[in-house]
Amino acid sequence: MIQPVAMQDFFITFFSSALIILAGASYALLFAWSKINANFRIKIAAYFSYIVLIIAVVLLTRAANFTGYWLSLSAVMVVGYFFAPIGIWHLCIKTHVEPSITLEEKL
Repeated sequence: MIQPVAMQDFFITFFSSALIILAGASYALLFAWSKINANFRIKIAAYFSYIVLIIAVVLLTRAANFTGYWLSLSAVMVVGYFFAPIGIWHLCIKTHVEPSITLEEKL
């Protein structure tokens, strides 16, 4: 059974949870921006955001006393946050490909 969060860990749990959301969103945004602009510094910033996400997940896991199933769920979340923007980027590229044949070429 999972242990309840101690009162002194409540703020750590709250802020690390919020940081997970913000770092994940900034990683996805910076990853997409680095693909559009092809700027290496933006890609480094995206990976820095991902490192902040990992640190926030570790803090949340320790503060909330995650073990067993919850610990593995945290690991799956970290992996999912890494691969989701990559998959979404490839999905957008595949679904928004402009056709090379125009209407005039068909006629």
